[in-house]
Amino acid sequence: MMPDTFSFDPVIAPVLIWVALALLVILAVFSGIRGLRGWFLRGIAGATVLAALANPLFQQNDVQTKPDIALIFVDRSSSQDVGDRPDQIQLALQDLEQKLANRPDTEVQTIELFDADDDGGTALMTTIMQTMDSIPQGQIAGVFLISDGQIHDATLLPEISAPTHLFLTGQQEDWDRRLVVLNAPAFAILGEPVELRVRIEDQGKAPVGATADLIVSMDGGPDQRFSLPVGQTMSVQLQLPHGGTNVLQMSTPQQQGEITDRNNGVVLRISGVRDRLRVLLVSGEPHAGERTWRNLLKSDNGVDLVHFTILRPPNKFDTAPLNELALIAFPTRELFLEKINDFDLIIFDRYKRRGLLPVSYFQNIADYVIDGGAVLVSAGPDFAGPESLYRSPLGNVIPARPTARVIEQGILPEISEVGNRHPITQDLHQSYPNWGRWMRQVEVTPTSGDVLMTGHEALPLLIVDRVGKGRVALLASDHAWLWDRGFEGGGPQRELLRRLSNWMMKEPELEEEALWTEPTAEGVRIVRRTIKDVPPGNSEVIVTDPTGNEQILPLQEVSPGRFETLLPPGPMGLYRFASGDLQAVGAVGPPAPREFNNTLATADLLQPLVDSQSGGVVRIADGLVRLRDVRSGRPAAGRGWVGLTPRDVVLKSSLSQRPILPVWAWLLLSASFLILAWFREGRG
Repeated sequence: MMPDTFSFDPVIAPVLIWVALALLVILAVFSGIRGLRGWFLRGIAGATVLAALANPLFQQNDVQTKPDIALIFVDRSSSQDVGDRPDQIQLALQDLEQKLANRPDTEVQTIELFDADDDGGTALMTTIMQTMDSIPQGQIAGVFLISDGQIHDATLLPEISAPTHLFLTGQQEDWDRRLVVLNAPAFAILGEPVELRVRIEDQGKAPVGATADLIVSMDGGPDQRFSLPVGQTMSVQLQLPHGGTNVLQMSTPQQQGEITDRNNGVVLRISGVRDRLRVLLVSGEPHAGERTWRNLLKSDNGVDLVHFTILRPPNKFDTAPLNELALIAFPTRELFLEKINDFDLIIFDRYKRRGLLPVSYFQNIADYVIDGGAVLVSAGPDFAGPESLYRSPLGNVIPARPTARVIEQGILPEISEVGNRHPITQDLHQSYPNWGRWMRQVEVTPTSGDVLMTGHEALPLLIVDRVGKGRVALLASDHAWLWDRGFEGGGPQRELLRRLSNWMMKEPELEEEALWTEPTAEGVRIVRRTIKDVPPGNSEVIVTDPTGNEQILPLQEVSPGRFETLLPPGPMGLYRFASGDLQAVGAVGPPAPREFNNTLATADLLQPLVDSQSGGVVRIADGLVRLRDVRSGRPAAGRGWVGLTPRDVVLKSSLSQRPILPVWAWLLLSASFLILAWFREGRG
């Protein structure tokens, strides 16, 4: 509240008051010269009337003194969790808050910031600008930053008109070692080496070391060790173990004295792809479905197809000389003895034994399967006869035996109970709900494997099996091509055969027993697929986080053969998952968190901001400092002290006015002087 002041609010125009005052002065002087009695009192009475017309007022201002504001920005990012930095932060924060609380008329605001989303690092400058938008700039007496100086938006320079000081965490003798991956391909070809360029570098006052170990683990498997020179970029060659996503964990052991090992490791995801899939298709004779197989395999640019059709079997008699036949001899020895292991898949399409392949070749094909190869048999009527492939050594790996019955009538393929859970046939009805019939089926009796599709009277139509390291499939019909031609509406022929061939070539996304993870906004979704009613392992998954802590999560069935659970967000790094006899690994977070690219405390990035406001840099490890007031524009830091600028902001909140005298008082006062003048004149 400020003291009263005077002001005027004239009832009439001020110029008229001045004119009247001039006339009143002239009349008073004239009356005085003439010696008239009472002229002085009449002049006072007139002046009183003019004063009433000028309307003098008492004016009073209501004001409020605003406190100074001190801002403390506390960097709580991940890089501030290393070493003794948390203790330093707490020490500096408590000291500042206590000293500012003892400073009169000072409001303290503490703002904490954490890692930015999507690996954005420490956005200190952005936080300062957002805070400044909501605070009156004129009240800010000082800004204090408690940080390691490792910020990631240093190009932004907020507008601050107050002394700004940096309280730096960390120690001058800190050092750190980190692993840097300079290139990591998203895809790599199976069977060919993957070249990664890496560098192990030391920062700060590191001890002298010539070499360091690099440890590489793929999908949580055995460690591979390399010895690399420190500070030099080197190439490391690896081979991916399987197709699909491969999780690589690369690390270098933590050394004594380094402040953290959070940047000693990198987690990479590299997809393994096959360069060219080599497929051998052997058609026993020309038929309508032959082109279906050929078109399916040729439509994929990643498939090298070798196709032979037996047009002139040895038992066929004709008089045409061999040198006039435009046929290529079937290179049986080359295909099934010398180069059989070069093929990823062998398909026998309506093939029967005709003496072209010796018994030893069929045995070689069976051994090829056991050693990891894949054979698909598309059975025609000959599969039920005496020349059936089942009656060769290959029959030892075929998952069903023929009964010699061939069903020649319309059959509608159906997915079996197991097929509803198997990735080959699962959800086929969703993409193609209405299926047409096939017109032939070979009756077989399963001897092993899983029946995924049935036909006439629920007889097995598609059987798949694992034999040794390889895989075998039997399609007990040669009429799948009817779907391709759209007979009675057609069906998912291409999708079925694509999934079947990819499963046989061990594509990871079609494994019937599988465990994998999928990142989501809520955390990590863990998926367990099985063809059994319940997954082995009591419908649970054991999760081991990067720190070694374990937790058990229950699995819930969300669709036939698919069980899921959600892992809430946790520490970034490599997680291990186990369910029954299946294990998987998954990476949470970026390959190398930005927050740990450089962990050494430095004032370099914040120095331009501090210098622009005449502030200072205080290393917390060197001791605490005093606070003192400084005038605006003067240096705000010195030996053992940092300064704030008092603002003394005064805010006018209201204005009140009141007349000096009421109207009746002015009239009474003027009349009194006139009566006195009349008495004075009457006595004379």
